[in-house]
Amino acid sequence: MFKNPKRWLTLMAITLAACGALAQDFPVRTVKILVPQTPGGASDALARIVGQKLSEKWGQPVVIENRAGAGGNVGMEVVANAPADGYTLLMSYVGTHAINGALYKKLPFDPEKDFAPVATLATLPFVVVTKANSPYKTIPELIAAAKKSEFTYGSAGNGSVNHLLGEMFNSAAGVKLIHVPYRGAGPAMQDLLGGQINLVFTSLPSVAGAIKGGTVHPIAVTSAKRASSFSNVPTIAEAGFKDFDVNPWFGLFAPAKVPASIVRKINADVNEILQSKDIIEKFSAQGAEPYQTDTTEFAALLKADIAKWGKVVKASGASID
Repeated sequence: MFKNPKRWLTLMAITLAACGALAQDFPVRTVKILVPQTPGGASDALARIVGQKLSEKWGQPVVIENRAGAGGNVGMEVVANAPADGYTLLMSYVGTHAINGALYKKLPFDPEKDFAPVATLATLPFVVVTKANSPYKTIPELIAAAKKSEFTYGSAGNGSVNHLLGEMFNSAAGVKLIHVPYRGAGPAMQDLLGGQINLVFTSLPSVAGAIKGGTVHPIAVTSAKRASSFSNVPTIAEAGFKDFDVNPWFGLFAPAKVPASIVRKINADVNEILQSKDIIEKFSAQGAEPYQTDTTEFAALLKADIAKWGKVVKASGASID
């Protein structure tokens, strides 16, 4: 096949050595982490915490850029088409990366083929919240009220994790909460506080300050166990729905053709900082827990969740052209 095998092997050795040196020196300039959601949500909060820590470790600026739109697809497309050098990363989570493929009939990218899974960062539950002065303080009270009269819940949009959580809860509890989609979790929270809707399913980081400030009441978290920093908030499972367990992951992706050596280096650096006391404390304050995987484990996790959430989307009937 090769006229000069020795020469080919020599070239391969040189190439591999160059890739190793490239990874060893990475980064030598500013790294951008693109968040495909608006500021203030879980993705944004975690990206800023991790970005600051990586900047300290690398001795280079790590800039967070928010590029929202189309349920995260606008920002994802930007990263999919970015130079494959490791200097543009995507902050993604199960909602955008594992759900959108089933939700949107046409995407300008493939969630698996066009991205390299770099590193998981955290898992964190979502939480059911009402206004602080709402008469409904527990899951049984919420269910009883929803069976008697029209009950509405807001989400970050059709097919979002927030939306699908409501549909999963409807199925588990035998109720029919009415879904009201918004263009992001922020507007949904505004209408909750304004009394236009009854409750919201949202990520803990997006309402951690409001919970601590007493402007909203947390009814229950969606994970199987309580969040360590909000241990007074029960789980939905504790209300008698033992199989209810939704604890989404968040992580970093790169364009698909970024050299594997650079991907592995970023993965190792991220896993190292996730063990720091500083990160653990800051994540805990957001209701999140550090979550470490290698790149192979992350790829397997993504594949499994694409299949899992695809079934949920199909059962919900949600679809966006």
